[in-house]
Amino acid sequence: MLIFAIDDEENVLEYNKEIIEKASDGADVMTFKRGGAALEAIRRGYLPEVVFTDIEMPGVSGLELAVRIKEISPKTRIIFTTGYEKYAYEAFKVRAHGYLLKPIREEDIVKELEYVPGRRRQVMDKLEVRCFGHFDVLWQGKPIIFGRKKSKELLAYLIDRDGAACTSGEIALALWQEGGDTRAEQNRIRVLINDLKKTLKGIGMEDVIVREHGETAVRRELVDCDYYRMLEGDMDALSEYHGQYMVEYTWAEIRNADLLQFVKN
Repeated sequence: MLIFAIDDEENVLEYNKEIIEKASDGADVMTFKRGGAALEAIRRGYLPEVVFTDIEMPGVSGLELAVRIKEISPKTRIIFTTGYEKYAYEAFKVRAHGYLLKPIREEDIVKELEYVPGRRRQVMDKLEVRCFGHFDVLWQGKPIIFGRKKSKELLAYLIDRDGAACTSGEIALALWQEGGDTRAEQNRIRVLINDLKKTLKGIGMEDVIVREHGETAVRRELVDCDYYRMLEGDMDALSEYHGQYMVEYTWAEIRNADLLQFVKN
């Protein structure tokens, strides 16, 4: 693992390097006193998985540095190390993954490194759902194959509703642009629900879907979803969002507009 440590104060930089090396168990730590020097190293092909950087620095500030690094290396994780709390909002705006107050502690570094992109601990007892870009569903790292495209779309719609119960009429309106809670539509939805539960039963996760009093929902606690993690403030999930959400479904365009507004604000 390659890690950058950036701080304009020599003694602080040496301290940070020592703490990061202890916490990372053998990572290669490159140090820089200026943000511009770190950018030049990245342009030469040194792509760090994690960057620990001060904010108030001469020349390129930590905030500006974070933006430039993301343009070159989007998957690099940015963690600010600063003596001031006042930059927390700005850190969120540039999609930083962490915000540590000086002096940084070894236990804080350990926690931050547990969430390096691509190394997030897989939740083995939850259904893994990806909403950003195309909608995908995985179980223990392997994609689930659905017997019907509409069954997969039904799950996508229920995921989008964030655990809220949905009537047959609401589902029909989303999936077929047809309203009304008629018996024919109820039967149509029932077939899809049964097919979806059959697919999930094959991996022992049929309880993800709950149907009571004619309404259907997902059990949120049984799903590991990038969209849900983003709503909960997970900066890794926020960084995974690049303006696309369930792109194959037209009804998801409204949610995507909300997410775009959320990111801009």
